[in-house]
Amino acid sequence: MVDGSPMPKSLPHVVVVGGGFAGLMAVRALRRAPVRVTLVDRRNHHLFQPLLYQVATAALNPGDIAYPIRSVLRSQKNARTLLGRVRGIDTANNRLKLRDGDIDYDYLLLATGASHSYFGKDEWEAWAPGLKSIEDALEIRRRVLSAFEAAERIGDSDPKKLRETLTFVIVGAGPTGVELAGALAEIGRLTVAKDFRSFDPTSLRVVLVEAASRVLPPFLEVLSEKAKKQLQQLGVEVRLDSRVTHIDGHGVQLGDEHIAARTVLWGAGVAASPLGASLGAEMDRAGRVKVAPDLRVPGLQNVFVAGDLMHLEYKGKMVAGVAPAAIQAGRAAARNIEALVAGRETKPFRYLDKGSLATIGRAKAVGSIGRMEFSGWFAWWVWWVVHIAYLVGYRNRIAVMMGWAWQYFAFSRGARLITGRWWTGADESQPEDSAEDAGPPGANGPPERPSEPSLVGPPDSR
Repeated sequence: MVDGSPMPKSLPHVVVVGGGFAGLMAVRALRRAPVRVTLVDRRNHHLFQPLLYQVATAALNPGDIAYPIRSVLRSQKNARTLLGRVRGIDTANNRLKLRDGDIDYDYLLLATGASHSYFGKDEWEAWAPGLKSIEDALEIRRRVLSAFEAAERIGDSDPKKLRETLTFVIVGAGPTGVELAGALAEIGRLTVAKDFRSFDPTSLRVVLVEAASRVLPPFLEVLSEKAKKQLQQLGVEVRLDSRVTHIDGHGVQLGDEHIAARTVLWGAGVAASPLGASLGAEMDRAGRVKVAPDLRVPGLQNVFVAGDLMHLEYKGKMVAGVAPAAIQAGRAAARNIEALVAGRETKPFRYLDKGSLATIGRAKAVGSIGRMEFSGWFAWWVWWVVHIAYLVGYRNRIAVMMGWAWQYFAFSRGARLITGRWWTGADESQPEDSAEDAGPPGANGPPERPSEPSLVGPPDSR
């Protein structure tokens, strides 16, 4: 058995799985409660997922948006952190099963978030990485920057191949897809415009593909239209009502049309962490657990679910998978756990919709708060302030503010590093490297898939 809490063992034991917004906020909300708290995550850091795309597009470093969980909880004496992978839940015996031992709990909160979904086409992941982790962001950055390096080698020797190399396709026009598309368009036209000699970086082609009839489908229609126009002003090709039928190392198939592209990125769908299935509860099509109004799992009086893993309708609408919702749900679950410990009744979750924001590019964004709609520079400024406020840790806030200021005034992205060997896409004709230059396994082709899937997914996202 895993043990070692500094608190008296007579206190009720609350186990929280997942160190994202929901899990971390729940632990902090229990800091004065008469309980022992154990936070379990497969990573040792809290990740601010809304800014992952900026790591992927070389605007920020990974350390700017990640913060050690132990540092966050350093002063909370009733909490401890365990680095571990969950392999199942024994709800009959109140036991969480880890790879290297078990943990008994009195109350359990699952906040393991979601990952990207390929709608049954998992083979596409090798050619179209999603964006849910630091590793994903670094892989996308590697592919994007490698495309420019490849274009420098091609030059004017093969116009067709150069066109394919400088074509970037993003599948999915939700917030992640829109932000990626805008950032990629700005990289070529602003960031690296003067860095290359054999080709014109401003000639890059960014294609945003969406199966729905508008970009940012969850947003108000008027904001979707404004976002579309702002993307087009940046030179992004927006393809609506377009369904992807195939992806490989040579590009994307849209019905009868084939878009030749060296780099394809995925932002089209999400699937909840598979850990929810261990509860034996009812789930929706995306694998989210349907919870009661107080965030408990029906039939399990001491098990709560929050964040991107939960399915809950509030006032006729499903609670969105965004950071403010995850934060509110984590705190609400903590309050209800504390109520149960004290012998009080739980209260239903009340969701306060704090609006929607999406940035498109330099001084370009759209947003809404209540009935107020805004776009352009003001929306971009609001987006900037909100994201700084939600970052964990003063160091990270300062680092991000300085990075953004430098990017804005110098038109430069300071994290343009290719880690490992450059990405060659479907082209396997690169000469063999020496042992010291070879990079990690799989760096010259589709990334290796984990041999064993993890049940603890990434932190709650947007």
